[in-house]
Amino acid sequence: MSPGAQAPVTNTETDAPRVVPRNLSNREKAAVVVRLLLNEGADIPLEELPDLLQEQLTHQLGRMGLVDRVTLASVAQEFADALDRVGLSFPHGLAGALDAVNGQIAPATAARLRKVAGVRQIGDPWQRLREVPAEDLAEMAKAESTEVAAVMLSKLETAKAAQLLGHLPGPTARRITYAVSKTTNVTPEAVERIGWSLAAQLDQRPEPAFRDGPGARVGAILNQSAAATRDGLLNALDEEDAEFANTVRQSIFIFSHVPQRIRSVDIPAILRGVDQPVLVTALAGASTDEDLATAEFILANMSSRMADNLREEMTERGRVKQSDAEDAMSQIVAAIRTLMDDGTITLVETDESEE
Repeated sequence: MSPGAQAPVTNTETDAPRVVPRNLSNREKAAVVVRLLLNEGADIPLEELPDLLQEQLTHQLGRMGLVDRVTLASVAQEFADALDRVGLSFPHGLAGALDAVNGQIAPATAARLRKVAGVRQIGDPWQRLREVPAEDLAEMAKAESTEVAAVMLSKLETAKAAQLLGHLPGPTARRITYAVSKTTNVTPEAVERIGWSLAAQLDQRPEPAFRDGPGARVGAILNQSAAATRDGLLNALDEEDAEFANTVRQSIFIFSHVPQRIRSVDIPAILRGVDQPVLVTALAGASTDEDLATAEFILANMSSRMADNLREEMTERGRVKQSDAEDAMSQIVAAIRTLMDDGTITLVETDESEE
């Protein structure tokens, strides 16, 4: 009989030997459960455990040897019973709690608490970095050494890495790409340290007061402005800061942009969010070449019966005041913005429209 094994117990009723489970410590039971789950092909995120627990678990797995079926069944049943008794599970530590409430608490509060949590958090820092926009990662890569940027590039998904390179100047992208060939001997510990260092930079960034950039905010305001006001302000911006004026222009989406920026298949969805009198006013009030082209684009991408009805109503509507026409056009643009915010439609990119 092997050392540590329990002697068979005789059942007085049947005189058959009965094997009782071994007495295992909690650490040994944990090793049994982990081994059982791994054998069943379960994906256990052991890397999220603190380093000390990972080491202790690994050592325990190496000491277990053989476990009889009765003991295995007993431990598995105890584990299942423990799971059944769980009513609610909370994240581990402040870092885990922050991940759980991400997007639900004020950004300034989250940033302050991340600083309190410290740089060395539980979990995978690269998972957090993978969620950062590619353009922000590119800025980080330009500020780091080529070797660190190469490690960052290697840890990202292929599509995200390609996006990052696309936001870098050509020479910089080539240097970083070549440096990937020098990462063969980088240790996992070094990769983890780099990950935490880069993640710490995210926590040190001041939380912006505005979600959108200044160009996008001014563009959104000018979207709702009268054409004369919008053109006057853009001309003034050209004189003050031509680069900023160009950024604002890229953020502006008005009625005349519909044929270039809206796909024809999206027109029916847009019209469902616009009252017919508003649509008639906008179409009948189109006067410039661009607005007339938009009106024809809208009419061409609906049923012929509906288009004929609208043309009749436009004729009956007669002359439309410019202010009324602009207000109706703004309402159509607002309906488009609502669908964009909901993710129902997307604008055609400028370079795509030019092609």
